[in-house]
Amino acid sequence: MEDPILQEGLRRAVKASVPATNRALQSWPYLAELADYVRKRKETVYSNIDYYIDETLRAIKEKAKANAYFASNKDEALKIIDSIIGNERKTIVKAKSMVTEEIMLREHLTEKGHEIYETDLGELLIQIAKDKPMHVIAPACHLTKERAAELLSSIGVKVTKGMDAEKIVPEVRAFLREKFVKADIGISGANSIASDTGAFFLVFNEGNISLATTLPPVHIALISIDKIMPTITDAFMQAVVQSGYAGLYPPTYIYMIAGPSSTADIEYHRVYGVHGPRELHIILYDGGRKEALKNPVLKEQLFCVKCGRCEFVCPIWNIAGNVWGGRVYGGPLGMGWTSITEGIEKAAPLSMYCLLCGACKEACPGKVDMIKIARYLKREYIEKIRK
Repeated sequence: MEDPILQEGLRRAVKASVPATNRALQSWPYLAELADYVRKRKETVYSNIDYYIDETLRAIKEKAKANAYFASNKDEALKIIDSIIGNERKTIVKAKSMVTEEIMLREHLTEKGHEIYETDLGELLIQIAKDKPMHVIAPACHLTKERAAELLSSIGVKVTKGMDAEKIVPEVRAFLREKFVKADIGISGANSIASDTGAFFLVFNEGNISLATTLPPVHIALISIDKIMPTITDAFMQAVVQSGYAGLYPPTYIYMIAGPSSTADIEYHRVYGVHGPRELHIILYDGGRKEALKNPVLKEQLFCVKCGRCEFVCPIWNIAGNVWGGRVYGGPLGMGWTSITEGIEKAAPLSMYCLLCGACKEACPGKVDMIKIARYLKREYIEKIRK
């Protein structure tokens, strides 16, 4: 409340984002129908999650011709990634991913001595500031352009404090282009993955993800199991819904990756490793999600597509941002996701700030009952302090 940069950044972000999403839903009413469809298809996956995990891993290996892994927790995920990268110092370019935030991947790789760059502009600002994402889609929405310029100049980007965004962005492009070209490893998450093909989708606007996942010879994708959809059509629809309810519709890019780069131009014989990555490694990550499926209340949060609309309409988030949250997730969705990824004991106190106004539930494409989750966590908190 006493941080003027935070308050001004949040005010500007909310003022721009809420009307953008409303315009998208009014202009393309089919988005609401797709949201209902996506929820139903996610119900299908969650009714038999082990089957769909196994099918996805099989499809990754047999159809996508990629390397498939399953990680139950943070330590397993980091061990797999370390084994892929190796011991030598590497230059790594990274796409924005909340799941990599869960396992503190950037911090881990930095400690290992690697040179790593976030390539999403907002996430790059978070990296420089040593902060946490303030929003699932717009991680640096709390920063004013003045503060952004200050941070970027500290790492050598040729910007000054008085620059407008239109002048800042080309300088960031020039700074990162060199990193893309010399990178040894590209790392991404995914907005969805299809169990029938192993193909996954990435939604973005900056163009960074196509470079981060194409130019390096090795691409690692860390994808949480709540992103699994039965078919490639379903996976595409989930990506569309996420972008629509984020107010960035249509997105500049929806990128599908279904294997390492390949060609069949000589005798129609398929050879892998052409202009894009020679290796594709896909890690399916649990991180508490399978356990959450056993809890009828917390299971609701797994229908979230992480569009972040609930955060922008929440009166508490409007003044606190993800300061009201766990280590990674904040706002209304942060109560459920923090319970899943960090534990109920961490999330329960956060629920006491929730007004139970219901704005989040009304805004949610997955109809996630965040009010029910908040009440559940409030009870957990009160019962604990009474003991």
